[in-house]
Amino acid sequence: MPRPPVPGPPPVPGPPAVQADQFAQQDTDPRAGIDEAVAGLDDLAALPLSEHVDRFEAVHTELTVALSTIDKV
Repeated sequence: MPRPPVPGPPPVPGPPAVQADQFAQQDTDPRAGIDEAVAGLDDLAALPLSEHVDRFEAVHTELTVALSTIDKV
C-alpha cells in the first residue's frame, strides 16, 4: 500500500516572483528613452501644430516610465 505524502516545510515569505522580462526593464537605462523623446522636440517648430501633441505625449510617457523606475535604481 502506498504511503501518504509527507507535507513539506511551510512557505517562507519573500519578495514576489519576478518575470525575466521585468529584469530586462530594470537593466535598461530610462534616460535613453527620455533623450530620444526629447530629441523629437528639436524640429517641433517645423511641424504642424496637430503633430505637436504626439511629440509632447511621447516625452511625457518616457518621463513617466523613468519616474516609475526610480525606486528600482
